[in-house]
Amino acid sequence: MRVIAIDGPAGAGKSTVARQLAKRLGLEYLDTGAMYRAVTFAALRTGLSLDDIEAVAELARSCELEVSESGVCIDGVDATAAIRTAEVTGAVSKVAANSGVRTEMRARQQAWAAERGGGVIEGRDIGSVVFPDAEMKLYLTASPRVRAERRVAEAGGDVDQIERAIAARDLLDSTRIDSPLTEAAGSTLVDTTGLDIAEVLDHIVQLLEHA
Repeated sequence: MRVIAIDGPAGAGKSTVARQLAKRLGLEYLDTGAMYRAVTFAALRTGLSLDDIEAVAELARSCELEVSESGVCIDGVDATAAIRTAEVTGAVSKVAANSGVRTEMRARQQAWAAERGGGVIEGRDIGSVVFPDAEMKLYLTASPRVRAERRVAEAGGDVDQIERAIAARDLLDSTRIDSPLTEAAGSTLVDTTGLDIAEVLDHIVQLLEHA
């Protein structure tokens, strides 16, 4: 099984890099963050309190969830656009900190890779927890300011406000008890500050060739 694990904080360019790297390598791509966002969307949609840890975990265990290049569907509802709203973005860290949710999502991620013989998989704990024996583990990062500027370029907004939100998200993700955001042992740090996507991809491909 060939797994390329890409971790890093919000806005570091993981999704774009992982998607294009998968195409270059002829592998499938999985955005694990979309899985947590989908569970968050479903919880909000059904009126569950995100503080009800067991109820949210049970939702994660029982839901029908499909994340693919064509979109995100949970329990028959197309959530592709909805999972990127400010409401879901502001709530997903709480759901992602739920150990029951994480246990279920990890199992689904591992099953996804096993069915496909691997893939390029990105998230926040892929190299550290989900696939610690991945062929290559990468940790993509960039300064909070640069990440905020990228978000503004994509979707608009106030760069200072978004920078503060990114810093708060980083803190929540890196200090949660279960599978915190961290640079996994044996991973290669790739700072995307000042680099375009093509430059990042070329660098990663060179790393793979020399591995």
